[in-house]
Amino acid sequence: MEITGRLTADAVVRTVSEDRKVVGFSIAINDTFRSGGEQKKITTFIDCSYWLNTGIAEYLKKGGWVQLYGRIGVNAYMSGNNEAKASLTFHTSEIKLLGGTARSGELPNVLAKEVETIAGAQANSTFEGIDEDLPF
Repeated sequence: MEITGRLTADAVVRTVSEDRKVVGFSIAINDTFRSGGEQKKITTFIDCSYWLNTGIAEYLKKGGWVQLYGRIGVNAYMSGNNEAKASLTFHTSEIKLLGGTARSGELPNVLAKEVETIAGAQANSTFEGIDEDLPF
């Protein structure tokens, strides 16, 4: 199954046992539809878990747009006042970062590192022996 949505908060890495860690995060999926001629908006919140690589957590920031692949599940429970409740969970097997986390003037960590590397390479490159008078 594939779902796409916005991260509602920064991802958190939790230790489940001595050697097992999981990345926990939540996404919001917005949907609009017409009912009786009136346009309505609904937001669905889904709690997600990712067990394969905790390093991804630093890139899962609030407001980021992500596409997830995996399977969906439901957790049913009783609230403190004996009311039946349920929450959606998504067991993520693949994450695609679609963007949306950079704020004005800021670059995501990966992109910032690439820009620094390119800038350093350009500063160190010299074109000796090339005439200033090029035909194009």
